[in-house]
Amino acid sequence: MTKDKFKTRANVFDAFTERNLFVLSSKGFFEETTMSPLSIGKEANVFTAQGKEGHVIIKIFRLETADFTRMYEYIRTDPRYENLKHRRREIIFAWAQREYRNLMKARDAHVAAPIPIEILKNIIIMEQIGDPAPKMKDQIPEKPEQFYKAVVDNMHKLLKAGYAHGDLSGFNILNDQEDPVFIDFSQATSMRDPKGKELLERDAKNIATFFQKLKVDTSKEEILKKVYAE
Repeated sequence: MTKDKFKTRANVFDAFTERNLFVLSSKGFFEETTMSPLSIGKEANVFTAQGKEGHVIIKIFRLETADFTRMYEYIRTDPRYENLKHRRREIIFAWAQREYRNLMKARDAHVAAPIPIEILKNIIIMEQIGDPAPKMKDQIPEKPEQFYKAVVDNMHKLLKAGYAHGDLSGFNILNDQEDPVFIDFSQATSMRDPKGKELLERDAKNIATFFQKLKVDTSKEEILKKVYAE
């Protein structure tokens, strides 16, 4: 797909974003001519590009079509953003920043997640996992039981750091050569947040449902028991 066609179809390369992509590219974070579309999500478009030391992921949150009202419902109870105004661009910029900060928290907790590299407004640059690694739903684990245990272990590590991912599913876990890697951390929520427990339970339910279909003997309750274990 040519860049012009992708602009028209994805509604992502507005003038504001183009300028910021140029800024990031001119600072050497990636080579703009190597940008290639990877996926289109609910709120963001994801690209791969050549970076300083290999390929990187460029995640661009759409300024005109992203559901900023949904974003605000997640972010309004986060004490880090208690003074956030209910304005589209401010919310989208905060949403991108939240993913960047949550990725840093996850990495500090030794959760398998991409390394965040840089952020500018609605653009995040992060480590590319694999070549790139497929989503778990697209590359079913060859050893489901082993993969499941690694997923639950990462949930446990994230909880020890005080967070629930909040949107775990086959869409937001990569299968990197039979190792799980968590992605999409914008909705990751502190357990001090009133919604934290609810989101963790939803994650456990989603993971249980996914792996039950692969004949793994598990349940939401079993996962929560393991995640909360000392």
